[in-house]
Amino acid sequence: MAINSAPETSLLSLLYRSYPTAISPDATEPDLLAASPKIFPQSIYSPTEEADIKQWVGTVSGLQAALVKDEKPVISKIISQLNSHLATRTTLLGAKPSVADIAVYALLAPIVEKWTPEERTGEHGFHNIVRHIDLLQNSRLFGLQIPEEEKVVIDVNDVRFVPKPVDPKKEKELKKKEKAAAEAAAAGGDKQTTLVVGQGKPETAGAAHPEGKKKEEKEKKEKQPKAKPAPVPAGPPSPSLIDLRVGHILRAINHPNADSLYVSTIDCGDAPGSDNTSLDEATGKTVRTVCSGLNGLIPLEEMQGRKIVAVCNLKPVTMRGIKSAAMVLAASPRVAEGEDSHGGPVELVNPPAGAEAGQRVYFDGWNDGEPEKVLNPKKKVWETFQPGFTTTNELEVAFEAGAVPAVQGQEGKPALGKLMTQGGLCSVNTLKGATVR
Repeated sequence: MAINSAPETSLLSLLYRSYPTAISPDATEPDLLAASPKIFPQSIYSPTEEADIKQWVGTVSGLQAALVKDEKPVISKIISQLNSHLATRTTLLGAKPSVADIAVYALLAPIVEKWTPEERTGEHGFHNIVRHIDLLQNSRLFGLQIPEEEKVVIDVNDVRFVPKPVDPKKEKELKKKEKAAAEAAAAGGDKQTTLVVGQGKPETAGAAHPEGKKKEEKEKKEKQPKAKPAPVPAGPPSPSLIDLRVGHILRAINHPNADSLYVSTIDCGDAPGSDNTSLDEATGKTVRTVCSGLNGLIPLEEMQGRKIVAVCNLKPVTMRGIKSAAMVLAASPRVAEGEDSHGGPVELVNPPAGAEAGQRVYFDGWNDGEPEKVLNPKKKVWETFQPGFTTTNELEVAFEAGAVPAVQGQEGKPALGKLMTQGGLCSVNTLKGATVR
């Protein structure tokens, strides 16, 4: 059963109970804007994030007032906006926790508890709010002290409708088109202007016949020369062909269509406009969307706001409707042939402290070549070198040349090249002699 007292009392009670050292028991109402850095001292908030917290606290207050007055249109609008905002974010700020999330929980938990299954996860349901409520009441990221009997009962397997994943890039383009259409309509004029869905330019009444336009587009496509494939680098085979980089997971969420997958937004240091990247509106960074089969092996909260090592030149693949443009490197115990290789435990590879997103990662002694732009799946470059990826007794990640026949006989190469950046060695937490992939 969710906390069923009035919203203000519920929030105060929740804050006192969960953060007794950050919230004074003598306060009659919480200073929410000053509470976040006290409650989450490990998080550093930028001026933009502080403004966002203030805005969301104001939104929660507005929703609370609308609930008191039973203003259904206002309530519906705010809840819909909140649900849309959370579609591509783990928390209101993206990945960082804040007191605004707790305020949302205190206000909406009693409401979500009363929603029908259709209202929760139906075709027109509020999937993302339900997920957010479930995260807040169970995640160590927030550490809320809520007795089991007071939690909202959420059946994660009872999903009535799976929404189509949100593509941030397409969403941004659609907003631009809608804005252009609105401006054109407001401007008026002699010519009637309409925005054609799926195209970036407006059409004017009396324009060329669609068939003529299609013919022109076809001719343009035919005239465009085909891109030549990049030449395969010469020289002896080396794991340096694999593009390993430091990645910064900005946020990670559960894959909407696959229980075993996470969907992470990762800054890999790509230049703006690079292939298979998009602009992250929350941070302004160029990012990759990455699906990883770590759900159930690594807690979701441990995937938030952390540095990892990413494989950045595998050919992108679509995993249950979401295009994945990299791979997160992780270690797991070696298993005998035929045994479950995904049974865990699993540990992410840690870059050295202070490593920056996009920094190149390489095996010491094997960094004499440049990575290919995209690995050709037919040449099985990854499959050739990955068996040599291992961890040592000192918990360092390394390349064991003896496990890869293709590199045998190369003079001057180390038998064990440790994975490193300019700032130090890459490691795992506890797994010795593990395979890394």
